[in-house]
Amino acid sequence: MAFRMKKVLTIAGSDCSGGAGIQADLKTMTAHKVYGMSVITALTAQNTTGVYGIFETDPAFVAQQLDCVFTDIVPDAVKIGMVSSAEIIRVIAQKLTQYHAKNIVLDPVMVATSGGKLIADHAAEAMISDLIPAADLITPNLPEAECLCGFSIEEKNGMAEAARELSRFCKKGILIKGGHLSDTADDLLYVNGTLHWFSRERIDTENTHGTGCTLSSAIACNLAMGFSMEESVKNAKDYITGALKAGLNLGKGNGPMNHCYAL
Repeated sequence: MAFRMKKVLTIAGSDCSGGAGIQADLKTMTAHKVYGMSVITALTAQNTTGVYGIFETDPAFVAQQLDCVFTDIVPDAVKIGMVSSAEIIRVIAQKLTQYHAKNIVLDPVMVATSGGKLIADHAAEAMISDLIPAADLITPNLPEAECLCGFSIEEKNGMAEAARELSRFCKKGILIKGGHLSDTADDLLYVNGTLHWFSRERIDTENTHGTGCTLSSAIACNLAMGFSMEESVKNAKDYITGALKAGLNLGKGNGPMNHCYAL
């Protein structure tokens, strides 16, 4: 029997410094031994110290990239990262519906680890109305969940309240990442009205560039390989913990992690 590798598509922006975005996604896919593909929504001029420029891809060209992928090598899972305009968001949602895409993981990227803004103000509404309902799982961190919900989140009860609020838009899975909590780093998975808490040790490092991109990509890889939502989140958190603990130290700011620490 011929070996059939699982295929995962990332729809995201490019990070020229290699720690986040398309580059982090493809490294994560390589580490999970799946076949990675990419549709680029924007070029960014960024590094570990900040985001210095964004050049958006034309929406029609985003659509053409998606057509090329889905009419040839059909993905077993899709990860969506940086989408900085309403027009691009609507194109992606339309194409995912057209091609009956499955295992869609949306990381609603709004703010970079370094603090740079990555999404236009009007795009958040399009994300809520068009893209979030199409996702099987969304993975906001606390600042992103606050933007989507409209209220502040300071502790675990607030995370649960935010998950229930977001379930009005995302009917499947919601993973709220607790890395910004003051006392723990617990994440909350909300599926079918049930809360699942994932506790991990907080890694003492400033080198967290691209953690959101990496986690969502790892979840998509696990879903492609046939794991359940809960198993996929658990496996992805184990992977990112190892990548952080590997202790890579590059750059002058919030450096990247070692995506291929286990290879």
